[in-house]
Amino acid sequence: MTIEQIYTILDEISPFELQESWDNSGLLLGDWEHEVKSIVLSIDIDEELLENIDENTLIITHHPIIFGGLKQLQFNQYPAKLLQTMMRKSISNIAMHTNFDQTHLNAYVAKEVLGYEIKKKEGFVAYLEVNESFSRFAKKIGEKLNLEVIRTVNCHDNIKTVALTTGSGASLMKTIKADCFLTGDIKYHEAMEAKTIGLSMIDIGHFESERYFPEVLAKDLENLGITVIISSSKNPFTYIK
Repeated sequence: MTIEQIYTILDEISPFELQESWDNSGLLLGDWEHEVKSIVLSIDIDEELLENIDENTLIITHHPIIFGGLKQLQFNQYPAKLLQTMMRKSISNIAMHTNFDQTHLNAYVAKEVLGYEIKKKEGFVAYLEVNESFSRFAKKIGEKLNLEVIRTVNCHDNIKTVALTTGSGASLMKTIKADCFLTGDIKYHEAMEAKTIGLSMIDIGHFESERYFPEVLAKDLENLGITVIISSSKNPFTYIK
């Protein structure tokens, strides 16, 4: 299949027009007419992944390897170093980022990983009914997502409603209509703001909450007639206990 044919299928699964204006989903590296021998699904692209895949592979990632504007390509820097290898091996890349968050990833994490039904969905935010003590709920979330550390902002002894946004969604906190907000990459001043407005938060990690991207998309690509490989994506962070 050509990249264009695969892109059309991906667009039907999760329309690229749903991506945010600041996002850069779509075909980032490759030729529309290029024949693809195999597909690899991964959250990100790193050197180890590129070393272990064949030429003429299409990598479908969650995060765009090219995000902001590129003004120069220095091959000892990120992402140019990776792009150089990709071009040498005729490796293409399509990113499915904020469009896939809205159509698939948030719902999958809510239902399949955390085990809660979605009561309402507004864009990137899935709302759940919990009715549990905050401490018990936080421990449960930590276990479900295999969090090394559970970072919380505790404003409630008991919580009834929860909002979920995978990845980095703390900037949405002012729009949240729930007792508790689950998202990743919560910064210090965002935690201070949440404490002030009475919004409990649990940091579910960026990688930890989005690592399911390959397995979710793989289910929609089973009948392509082309080899689809799920990459064991690695968290760039390590934790010392």
